[in-house]
Amino acid sequence: MALTLPLRRDPATSGAPKRRTRAGIALSTPTAALFVLPAAVLFAVLILYPMLAALSYSFFDWQGTKQGGFAGVANYITLLTKEPYASELWNAFGHNLLLFAGALVFQNSLGLGIATLLHRRKRTKRFFQTIFALPYLVSPMVIGYLWSLMLSPLFGPVNAILRGVGLESLALPWLGDPQLAIWVIVLVSAWQWLGFPILLYGAALGGIPEEIEEAASLDGATAAKRFRYITLPMLTPTIGIITVLTFIGSMEAMAIPFALAGSNGAPAGSTDVMMLLFYRTAFESGNPNSIGVSSALATVLFIFIMVISVVITSTMRRAERKLF
Repeated sequence: MALTLPLRRDPATSGAPKRRTRAGIALSTPTAALFVLPAAVLFAVLILYPMLAALSYSFFDWQGTKQGGFAGVANYITLLTKEPYASELWNAFGHNLLLFAGALVFQNSLGLGIATLLHRRKRTKRFFQTIFALPYLVSPMVIGYLWSLMLSPLFGPVNAILRGVGLESLALPWLGDPQLAIWVIVLVSAWQWLGFPILLYGAALGGIPEEIEEAASLDGATAAKRFRYITLPMLTPTIGIITVLTFIGSMEAMAIPFALAGSNGAPAGSTDVMMLLFYRTAFESGNPNSIGVSSALATVLFIFIMVISVVITSTMRRAERKLF
């Protein structure tokens, strides 16, 4: 008669539920929580708490740094209806939308085109990806100051080169003309962030099976048709990610406009953006209630970014489901 011995269970872990990771390693729930805890603490301290604090500050009246009585939505009414906030708000908001539109067109067209060309160059692909990504790795403030020096009408190399080749009519005051300054900021911002979509599109193109394009080629599809009906639809998730990140970055833009034109959005407010308006309202306005009004501005901007980001994400996901 065979003896059957009971399996010995570890009393320390027998009662704790376990979760299996992708690598096949079983982790108990308390152990998994320990791994998540540092990130959760950082998120709560650096992101969640400032957001909730700004929201609460916006509902109170302030005298300098001293919190007064409950003001309800008075700070929001001041922001949207009273000067100079009302006119500056919509002016800055329009410039942020222009930054988003310019960056989106520039990055999704030129970025995708460069990524497609580099995808076919197996030997030099990594080298050129690194070159295009270098500006993305540099601080936007540094990028802004470098371009302000290069575009200087007195000693900038851009105008010096134009004069040297006989194009003196194009040697313009790039940052002094209200009609040109905002477009300079759009192009400089798009140029710096161009490397990011190139890397994302390059990774997405590498994930498309070559057999699909080979089959389409055997069926007689031209390169243009293969790109339009095969490659582009399969890049829809990446296009959605780049669109959302470009929108968030454009609405939060401050470093490059500040470095190129200062905190007042010079000349004549033609380069003003929402974050510069927030900076002036909080630190330069001289308003005793600057904390309340600036907190209201930060809350409005956050809600707008969150809502539009959710709309873009849901729209792109519906497009993905129709394609796949």
